[in-house]
Amino acid sequence: MTYLLETVLAQAAPGGGLFSNPMAIAFPLILVVMYFFMIRPQQKKAKDQQNFKDKIEKGMKVVTIGGMHGKIAEIKEKTFVIETPSGHKLEFEKSSVSMDLTKAVQAPTESPVKK
Repeated sequence: MTYLLETVLAQAAPGGGLFSNPMAIAFPLILVVMYFFMIRPQQKKAKDQQNFKDKIEKGMKVVTIGGMHGKIAEIKEKTFVIETPSGHKLEFEKSSVSMDLTKAVQAPTESPVKK
């Protein structure tokens, strides 16, 4: 039985063929998996971050990636002027506003204790 199987496989791919090398199948499969699990989610997150920055408006509470909390006092071409709770105004690059931290601050907090 094994002799028959070896003979059939040898005749099916006499010159080596595409399917005789498992790496010919594995490598493209690895690339597809990497695209769907690594590249595509990163592109989606970058697009969401850009949309978030475009929707920021004056008076909105934000948090920078450095942890600075404040309200947008002024919007310039490439920067924001953020007013801190103590009244100081600081200028930050638009890329320094964290989407995740800002959404966490803006989301209503729910108490874990039920009344």
